[in-house]
Amino acid sequence: MKLLKAMTGVAGAIALSTSAVADDLRWKMPVAFATNLPGLGSPAAWVADNLTTASNGSIRVRVYEPGELVPPFDILQSVSDGKVSAGYTWIGYDQGKVPAVPLFAAVPFGMKPWAYIGWYYYGGGHDMLQQVYANKGFNVHAQLCGIIGPETAGWYANKIETLEDYDGMKIRFAGLGGKVLERLGASVTMIPGGELYQALEKGTIDATEFSMPAIDQILGFNQVVKYNLFPGWHQQFTAQYLLINKDEWDDASESQQALVEASCTAATTLGLAEGEYRNGAVLAGFQDEGVQADQIPREVLLELKAVTEEVLEEESERDADFKRVYDSQQEFMETYKVWDSRAYLPSDL
Repeated sequence: MKLLKAMTGVAGAIALSTSAVADDLRWKMPVAFATNLPGLGSPAAWVADNLTTASNGSIRVRVYEPGELVPPFDILQSVSDGKVSAGYTWIGYDQGKVPAVPLFAAVPFGMKPWAYIGWYYYGGGHDMLQQVYANKGFNVHAQLCGIIGPETAGWYANKIETLEDYDGMKIRFAGLGGKVLERLGASVTMIPGGELYQALEKGTIDATEFSMPAIDQILGFNQVVKYNLFPGWHQQFTAQYLLINKDEWDDASESQQALVEASCTAATTLGLAEGEYRNGAVLAGFQDEGVQADQIPREVLLELKAVTEEVLEEESERDADFKRVYDSQQEFMETYKVWDSRAYLPSDL
């Protein structure tokens, strides 16, 4: 009997071992942002390393820097088609294919980062995002996997004093904010981050936004143009996602899925923390280098907000998913503002 139990135990161990090997995940993961970019690209590398460690090697993710395997703007399609298992990106790039996704990426005059993750995790945002992709025929599972605070409102060769200054300007501007500037007469283009320095230097574009100061410094915008505008009205939060082929996600074990979810939740916290830690010192250094950091006057912000509301209402009329998500966010913000306006100290104290 003891021998039988021992043999049964050995057989069970072998079966478990074989099952574990059979269920190992080996994912190729192209990323939209270089992994040396703090808070924006760095979470992707952290998640890949953490998944290997936490799974004891059951999950191994190989990160491919932008353009090495898949062009940054092709990540969604490549993951959905199964050409790669996963990808890490800012999903707002795909607004032409999935109109509602910018609401999960960055919303002009939208939520602060911690408000957004409150809505995403507890207000139904995560489930809505899965449905938004499914409704447009994309075979992906999306997991919030990074967030940073406000971007700057862009880098300009000339001082911006009124909204009329955007009329005729060639500018790189992403997402819904780009639609707002188009309404103001700007010629808006989308260029990957790694190509922006050259585009500014050659005059292909007159101005650009990309991210927060700690990232813009690495990309060298301050070496080319000297007017940096604040606040980042178009992206008060910037959220990144791990996109996973839906078939591969469904084939993963519950424990593997839980590790992915936990790693991405941790990466979201770490990405926000890294940006908040770095930006003040970088911005102070910009001023020492002759960069002029201008604040948009309140009356101009109010004009931008009015145009933004027009754009968002029009997008809601065009796409049912956009309306459903936008209405959910607006409903949450009505109650969140009660807390936000009372609980936090004014920034000048």
